[in-house]
Amino acid sequence: MLPTITPPGFLWPKVVPGTDVKVNEWIKQLQGLDEGDKNWDVVMFGVPLSRSSISASGASEFPEAFRRSWKGFSTYNIDHETDLKDLNVADIGDVKMHFTDIPQCHRNIKETMKEVLNHFPTSFPVAIGGDHSITAMLVSGMKEIYPKKEIGILQFDTHLDLRDLSDHGPTNGTPIRNLIEQGAIKGENVYNIGLHGFFNSQSLIQYAREKKVNYITLKEARKMGVVETVKKALAELEAKVDTIYVTIDMDVLDISFAPGVPASTPGGMRTEELFEGVYEAALSPKVKAMDIVCLDPTKDHQAQPTVKAGTYTFLTFLTGLLNRE
Repeated sequence: MLPTITPPGFLWPKVVPGTDVKVNEWIKQLQGLDEGDKNWDVVMFGVPLSRSSISASGASEFPEAFRRSWKGFSTYNIDHETDLKDLNVADIGDVKMHFTDIPQCHRNIKETMKEVLNHFPTSFPVAIGGDHSITAMLVSGMKEIYPKKEIGILQFDTHLDLRDLSDHGPTNGTPIRNLIEQGAIKGENVYNIGLHGFFNSQSLIQYAREKKVNYITLKEARKMGVVETVKKALAELEAKVDTIYVTIDMDVLDISFAPGVPASTPGGMRTEELFEGVYEAALSPKVKAMDIVCLDPTKDHQAQPTVKAGTYTFLTFLTGLLNRE
């Protein structure tokens, strides 16, 4: 096993799948690298960190809740007539977390991304968070492996995540500013879709303008259409960068669809808008990694609408990945 990874905290019993395959029967949960010789299309890992959240968060519980939700999903996507069982997907476990040392946790996350890119160079990494601070560590790890590559960010979010690190430190409110200030990305190569309402201060908007961050409000995206907005953002990014990283903050969804997020808000996306946007994002050949962050199962309703939306988002993204031309 990679030194910064522990095996999956929850393992499904091994079964022999039939014709109709459930996600828990399909994703291979690795307990050691001796199982990792296969040419995996996708390598996913959990990042159970939420102590770096500026709002009360149990997002560290999502990787396990995510795995437990698999039994409720088939590998067949009727909307796209696509069966995901044709993808080879490995779950290698969770990044090791220190109980109190957040900087150590962040170092482990960065090292994990570097190890995954080195050990599985042909695979697509997917990180299941965790709060949004993890994105800065994952992208900076990618930048260290590919220092000469220009990295762009496609972000689905209610927030800009541009808070001042001198005030907040590397929290879930600072990952994009963190990456800009360390030189891992350029502000002009960030495209944030989904901002709305009263949840971003004027000082953050001013910083976004100074750094030429491309932010598209949900109101603007709906005028054009969410899919067309994503297409336009990707076309502009593809012309400027070598690699695109997709980060999906589940608080982009309206509170009625996603009650289980640390910073739930009214006026956000509907689930079908997010799913359509994520599918479109996955079709881009320059998209090379993805994360899902800020989903708190401890705040979810009994039927787990937010956990299920998170899993659906993951599977929809993989559908687009499989359907690339």
